[in-house]
Amino acid sequence: MTKTIQTTCPYCGVGCGISVKADEAQHHLKVSGDTAHPANFGRLCSKGSALGETIELKGRLLQPKVYGRETNWAEALDLVADSFTSTLKKYGPDAVAIYGSGQLLTEDYYVANKLMKGFIGSGNMDTNSRLCMSSSVAGHKRAFGSDTVPGCYADFEQAEMIVLIGSNAAWCHPVSFQRIRAAKEANPSLKIVVIDPRRTVSCDIADLHLPLASGSDAVLFNGLLHFLSEKNALDSAYILAHTEGFEAALSTANIDSEQVAALCGLNKDDVQRFYQWFASHDKVVSLYSQGINQSSSGTDKVNAIINCHLATGRIGKPGMGPFSLTGQPNAMGGREVGGLSHQLAAHMDFSNADDIDRVARFWGAQNIAQKPGYPAVELFDAIYDGKIKAVWIMGTNPVVSLPNADKVKHALQRCEFVVVSDCIENTDTTALAHVLLPAQGWSEKDGTVTNSERRISRQRALFQPAGSAKPDWWIITQVARRMGFEQAFHYQSPVEIFREHAALSGFENDGTRDFDLSAFADITQQDYEQLQPTQWPVNQAYPQGRARLFDDGRFFTQSGKAQFIAVTPRPPVNRPDQDYPLILNTGRLRDQWHTMTRTAIAAKLNQHKPEPFVELHPLDAQSYGLVANSLAMIESRLGSMLARVQITDSQLPGNLFVPMHWTGQYASRGRMGALVNPIVDPISKQPESKHTPARIKAYQPSWQGFILSCRELTINEPEYWVKIKGEHFYRYEVAGLSLPDNWQDWAKKSLCDNESATPQWQEYQDPGLGNYRAARFMGNRLESVVFIAKESMLPERNWLSGLFTKAELDKAERMALLTGRPPVGIADVGILVCACFNVGEKTIQAAIREKGLKTHQEVGLCLKAGTNCGSCVPEIKALLYKG
Repeated sequence: MTKTIQTTCPYCGVGCGISVKADEAQHHLKVSGDTAHPANFGRLCSKGSALGETIELKGRLLQPKVYGRETNWAEALDLVADSFTSTLKKYGPDAVAIYGSGQLLTEDYYVANKLMKGFIGSGNMDTNSRLCMSSSVAGHKRAFGSDTVPGCYADFEQAEMIVLIGSNAAWCHPVSFQRIRAAKEANPSLKIVVIDPRRTVSCDIADLHLPLASGSDAVLFNGLLHFLSEKNALDSAYILAHTEGFEAALSTANIDSEQVAALCGLNKDDVQRFYQWFASHDKVVSLYSQGINQSSSGTDKVNAIINCHLATGRIGKPGMGPFSLTGQPNAMGGREVGGLSHQLAAHMDFSNADDIDRVARFWGAQNIAQKPGYPAVELFDAIYDGKIKAVWIMGTNPVVSLPNADKVKHALQRCEFVVVSDCIENTDTTALAHVLLPAQGWSEKDGTVTNSERRISRQRALFQPAGSAKPDWWIITQVARRMGFEQAFHYQSPVEIFREHAALSGFENDGTRDFDLSAFADITQQDYEQLQPTQWPVNQAYPQGRARLFDDGRFFTQSGKAQFIAVTPRPPVNRPDQDYPLILNTGRLRDQWHTMTRTAIAAKLNQHKPEPFVELHPLDAQSYGLVANSLAMIESRLGSMLARVQITDSQLPGNLFVPMHWTGQYASRGRMGALVNPIVDPISKQPESKHTPARIKAYQPSWQGFILSCRELTINEPEYWVKIKGEHFYRYEVAGLSLPDNWQDWAKKSLCDNESATPQWQEYQDPGLGNYRAARFMGNRLESVVFIAKESMLPERNWLSGLFTKAELDKAERMALLTGRPPVGIADVGILVCACFNVGEKTIQAAIREKGLKTHQEVGLCLKAGTNCGSCVPEIKALLYKG
């Protein structure tokens, strides 16, 4: 029986609504966008569209494990509770910790935070949201007195100017970006400015791109504040009535356009153009993300942006305001319930003694923590140093995602007791756990999440739990009860937790706290089931929610006025030097999410960027002797990785870019976290993931190649390997420093897997050139192929990959097989461009050539490419430009 369920996407902070047709018997989903959801109105990105392909049970953690042995829940939970209790008795509350994730639902987060801070009595509950949004939290608190995002997505259509700062929204928040694109197409006078060292695909719709020097954002926005003052473009009445600290902020921003251009490495005319546009357009939205937050001065950068909006009164009104684009699906929900180590719950924190007392009385927690715990980077340092003896990691993979990731790995190896709750069995982090607890995955979870515009949406279960998987809130509750806290952890369902969360938000809240869900404090089970997407606050004054805050000029500071922050720009702490002369920048890709535990399951999401890569400017490529598609080793003082070289003038000279996604399960040397320096912002404690001194050199293996197989293989001998799941096949990119004694023996060992069946072989070898090629057949069906060469000049994989869908190959295909090129008359689709509809580069080029297509809209009408999430439109435009 098929049922239709409305739920929420588990990827980025856009928080798209999804309509799912779920077939429980077949364990099958048909996913489409929810046309009624105000975050996306039916649009989905490539990742969201492919969610139905990510729910397979292969690789799932289905049973609790204790020291590698499968067991039942009772034994596993008893061990976790006993180990935490004994650690508390022996070492005290600061010897235990929880490290959570923006993948948790709000109800999960709430219970974890309550257990650690309220009843264990330690502040040591932090989250991977520390890595993406804590600078925004700190900047909001300093300026507004609360962690409040003032605006909403509807401002995109109402703006006269949109500034994207440190945000490649086209890839990282694709549905929001397409909304901005549509607004630009509907109103060509809408100005779009992109501020980013890289010329990303987000520049496709930009009227102006400012490729500023890495880390110089605060200089640019201080200069803007100075310009606004010099040109009498301030809202003096607003400043006087609703703000404090303006003169001090202006005094530290005494820098003119020419000085800004020099310090930021920009063209002076471009700087002045941006400043003039900002001054002359009333409705300006400033969207910022990780390029601002992930910095050793991220909080100051946030406040430098907010200063400019406060100085012009452009906040809280339609079409204007500073707007933080949240990274994860529930990073905002985690902030609401105190997921960061300096927070308590309901936007209360340890900096206020009254908050501590209030939360303690509400929870009945006599042992509540009195001070902040360790933030993420310091938390794992404390594990490494032996200060934390027991840690519980929930729904995240810090051995890959944290900076100085090798130290994180060593820390967990040294830790006395490591618990990991996850839905995936084999990750870099689960490999180090003493206890593994099977948590429910996205398609099984039930609760709420909050997106970037403060909109709370329901995530609803689509299937019954797989195996013995349980909700995170249930797992935490069971441990809490075993530790003696049963009276405070009586929950039987998510709605009970949501009610308590809502009640706490309204407890002794006389309007001095921004976060207020008190209207939901008595929500019924039925109303919770039917809860529609709603923006907080939701209380007596705003029973239907509130789109914008601060439109009345009232803030949540002690004086009720917004605070200007005097920002003195600081260069990044770690700067390039003679040994490490380059700047390493990191970020996300279009079709992958975090550490690929979900997206790598969907074959179509692996084709666009299948390997770890490094982007660098042509001048740097020449200087370091690197050629396109070769392999390079990138090194910092902390670690190294191998990546495929991509040469592009979209990078500034002296800068490298690598994606964040690859793990030990998918690449031998692809973990970028091993390189990133653990320098943090002194206020937000957010790591500086965009600026690590690095160096690069050619990696020169003795041989390179690839393997395609209809079966998953165990390939771990070569120094370099990458595993890529395709449609009906697996692909392995490989390279080695030492040559095998015999290529035939190597190939058979790699491909045969000791099967009893006898395969047929088709081989070609040229020892002089170092070439070896072989195909393995089972009957008439192609089972695997291997291509080896001295250099990286190997055939494209696309036509060969397509042969695995065929029951048998015809004569022409078998004859052409080891050439790697299709027979005459057979089309090769080329490298994937559109992941939503599986449209390749050569297919698009052929349609442009044969049908005379002139625009990306015409390509869309012909091939559907670019008509769903639109993230591939810039690539389609580039192909049109090439002709």
